Amino acid sequence: MSVSVIGAGAFGTALAISLAGRGPVCLWARSADHARAMQGARENAARLPGHSLPAALTVTADIGVAAENKTLLLAVPMQKLRDLLVTQGDILAGKTLVACCKGIELSTGLGPVAVIAEALPDAQPALLTGPSFAHDIAAGLPTALTLACSNDRLAKSLQQGLNTANLRLYRSTDTVGAELGGALKNVIAIACGAVIGAGLGESARAALMTRGYAEMQRMAVALGAQAETLAGLSGFGDLALTCTSEGSRNYRLGLSLGRGEGFDPSITVEGAATAQAVAAKAETMHLDMPITACVVGLLDGKLTLDAAMTALLTRPLKEE
Repeated sequence: MSVSVIGAGAFGTALAISLAGRGPVCLWARSADHARAMQGARENAARLPGHSLPAALTVTADIGVAAENKTLLLAVPMQKLRDLLVTQGDILAGKTLVACCKGIELSTGLGPVAVIAEALPDAQPALLTGPSFAHDIAAGLPTALTLACSNDRLAKSLQQGLNTANLRLYRSTDTVGAELGGALKNVIAIACGAVIGAGLGESARAALMTRGYAEMQRMAVALGAQAETLAGLSGFGDLALTCTSEGSRNYRLGLSLGRGEGFDPSITVEGAATAQAVAAKAETMHLDMPITACVVGLLDGKLTLDAAMTALLTRPLKEE
């Protein structure tokens, strides 16, 4: 399978490094200077330092060159996905496009597969998601991911073509569930980071993870997802990773909120925009999403952590 990775951030670079173990891979960087620097140093020093680029990996700033391959992994931030699809539509049309971002589009409330389908109806959309950190993948450490595609025949082909020595892929046709699992867990990770940052303890984090998982399932099932998808890698697995590790940018943002510290605005945190999109969708659907609502309040500065905890702890008692 001929593969290119569109987006030379940490995750895109890590995927390209792993895939290069199978054969030639092209990595597209938006900046020509960035592409030249990577080609010269054989390392993405700006985004993923310490990991050498294999000989089978080439870097380009010409998206036309990258799009010569049939299967393209789109490793760009969720809120920038549509812009890429629209501006490069002529080049990306008809390709197999595998989204590697997690989130909900703020303007539409759509997930990455739905955005691809809407922006480029003749493309074949899929999603690669699950518990993974770029540095683990680049280091060759074992990682399991979900490959979601509504076309099971294509899913089987992608599973075979993208599986590597350290990436084990499990396929699913439930794209809605896989999209929402990867998106919603980022919101809960922000909440868990805030709890730990404020010194509220591991027990409080465990409670938030559990009730947060209930929120994830509530919205996902209401939108047509299968509950068992949320119990897999793209839901529970990703939730466990991002709510417990400082390798997660969402969790680190939560830590800063809990500690009352500033956070580098140049760092992309998908859960921040997703929280707003999810809260708006939940209101329209009349879904009870109290943790999500508190995260939005914390991010907007309209709610203190004490007020958020009080709001959650004083909710009416009920069965689990």
